[in-house]
Amino acid sequence: MIKNTAMKKNAVVLLSGGLDSATCLAIAKSQGFDCYCLSLDYHQRHIAELHAANNVALSMGAAAHKTAHLDLSLFGGSALTDDAIAVPEQETSGIPITYVPARNTIMLSLALAWAEVLQAQDIFIGVNALDYSGYPDCRGEYIKAFQAMANLATKSAVEGQTITIHAPLIDMSKGQIIQLGTELGVDYAMTVSCYQADRHGEACGLCDSCRLRRAGFKAAGLSDQTRYKSKAASGFDGHLD
Repeated sequence: MIKNTAMKKNAVVLLSGGLDSATCLAIAKSQGFDCYCLSLDYHQRHIAELHAANNVALSMGAAAHKTAHLDLSLFGGSALTDDAIAVPEQETSGIPITYVPARNTIMLSLALAWAEVLQAQDIFIGVNALDYSGYPDCRGEYIKAFQAMANLATKSAVEGQTITIHAPLIDMSKGQIIQLGTELGVDYAMTVSCYQADRHGEACGLCDSCRLRRAGFKAAGLSDQTRYKSKAASGFDGHLD
């Protein structure tokens, strides 16, 4: 049953299972939305993040959680969709090979389709333009452009129900995101951010995503509950000095 009352509105929340998307879900909930979570199985390097997304959606009381299936490994071109391309374990310059071509555009398009069915005018995505890997589809101008396109391309918008793409984390540091999420009750131990986590969701501690996550907890002054494959790989024992 689709909920849509004057007091509570529907929103589609893109949920990867990582730290940022879990925080984004908490923000949407705190704003009074009924949250319909959407994940994407794009044949990424591991599915631990999809298990995490399911756990996060359940624990945070999502109205529904769906996982769309689309095999982007057919195209490859990214370390996350092509096993022949290694995930970098040291900092690199420029847009890294972990960038998945058009991924956010694909995910937002799927969210837009579901939003129309739900009569939802709000879509939440946890992109961040400060502590991120340099992906072009994590920038504010991209979000504005997609929103403009959404309001040209949908029946609901043409009939007066315009779409808003919410990116509440866009200008926040990773430390600020973690602080806010903690205040909103996010259990970050449930989330998986690592690009090459094992099937149990244990993080490598070496990839760009792990480095950003670890630095975020340190900046926030909070204990990092991430499960690493080894303390030596993480460079951090999960506790602050």
